[in-house]
Amino acid sequence: MMTMEVLQKKKQINESRDILIKKGVSIIDNPLSTILRRVGLLGGVKVGDKVKSWDVLSTIKFLEENIKKDSKVLDIGCYASEILVSLNKLGFKDLTGIDLNPDLNKMPCQEAVRYVVDDFMNTKFENASFDAITSISVIEHGFNSKKLLTEMSRLLKPGGYLIASFDYWPDKIDTSEVKFFGMDWLIFSKDEVLTFVNEAAEYGLFPVGELNYEAKDRVISCSDQDYTFAWMVLKKSS
Repeated sequence: MMTMEVLQKKKQINESRDILIKKGVSIIDNPLSTILRRVGLLGGVKVGDKVKSWDVLSTIKFLEENIKKDSKVLDIGCYASEILVSLNKLGFKDLTGIDLNPDLNKMPCQEAVRYVVDDFMNTKFENASFDAITSISVIEHGFNSKKLLTEMSRLLKPGGYLIASFDYWPDKIDTSEVKFFGMDWLIFSKDEVLTFVNEAAEYGLFPVGELNYEAKDRVISCSDQDYTFAWMVLKKSS
């Protein structure tokens, strides 16, 4: 089992989206819906982002292979993310999403997903509430390892999984002058991932397989920075 993988080629994004479509769980606007939302003729939230296809597919595949459909799953920073909607389509029955955005009540699947407006690093959920916690391109914004690991470890059941994708490049990229959502932005370097993994162990969260830090192409471009995505799984000790 691989516990950390790196998006190596741009074609992996299109290949992953094709698989999501074939599985019947792709949740992104078609061109017509995009136009209708732009002119205000279609309501709701624009859910999903093609560029995150690889992250979403990796997460879905891991959950399908490692937990049961009635397991309790929490998605942190869930606003506009397709992961919970996709999991609902796959038959997962106990889904919760948390985000500070008050428009969570406009997200799809309101009858099937419990949406909570709150800070995911300081929640009101009980200890050991979830079998898995997912995070698609979230932790790099306003990154605070101590607060994040404290809360994720508290919320996970023994044997539960923290599954996260994040911005990554092996060598350090300086983003100190860039803000997203009013928060600092971190493109994790290899050394910063190693530090995070070591710190996670102090909270009972451990890799469950090999860690691959190698990156080939700078697949993603944003705010004048070129990098890629990484995907990681940590398991709560029993």
